Amino acid sequence: MSSNKADNSTNPDREMQLTDHLEELRRRLIVVSVAIAVSTVGSYYFSEDLFRILMAPLLVAMPTDGGLIFTGLTETFFTYLKISLLAGFFIASPVVIFQIWRFSAPGLYAREKRYVFPFVFSATLFFVGGALFGYFVVFPFGFKFFMGFATDFIRPMPSVKEYFSFAVRMLFAFGVVFELPVVTAFLALFGLIRAQTLASKRKYAVLGAFVVAAVLTPPDIVSQLMMAGPIIILYEISIIVARICGRKKVEED
Repeated sequence: MSSNKADNSTNPDREMQLTDHLEELRRRLIVVSVAIAVSTVGSYYFSEDLFRILMAPLLVAMPTDGGLIFTGLTETFFTYLKISLLAGFFIASPVVIFQIWRFSAPGLYAREKRYVFPFVFSATLFFVGGALFGYFVVFPFGFKFFMGFATDFIRPMPSVKEYFSFAVRMLFAFGVVFELPVVTAFLALFGLIRAQTLASKRKYAVLGAFVVAAVLTPPDIVSQLMMAGPIIILYEISIIVARICGRKKVEED
């Protein structure tokens, strides 16, 4: 009878351990929040310059007397606030990643810890590379296509809010798409996917690339090809990466 009571009672050590984890999580979240807040406040001073950089590809494609407009009194202010928050998050990202690492490291095996830094570095590098590809390669072609619909009586007048939402969505989409080899390497290292499987699904991947491009990009063939093409190339790279990582896993096992 007493043993049943002991089994049903709350374990003080377990409760203390859970409380410690929650307290640790709270401290990490506070540090992350402060880092993002400070970076955002600092970025707001440069928000206008940051937005000029963001809209540069559009201004090049627009007529010489063209520009952006705002239709609401607070539209520009909130756009600057959003771009400051976005810049603040990127500036504070090393702190964010470090806090995530410190919180999760005690629960990782030694083998898993070895892969954390290369994975984070590669993921950041590929994401930034994808965003830069969208900014420097896709944006000029896409905006030139859209500006081609302008005539003497149809003038392009995109709003500040509309352009910011469109540009950030596109840059984020290209950044995520370029993560494909990194995710594949991670899955292959833990034996969750094989190169042979990826190679056998190649035709479906090509079809999926065009579906993804049709959903994420503007409805013109140039922009869609400029996203579908890199996805297909990245998929082929992913097969090679999965093969290399698969061999490494076999050697370690």
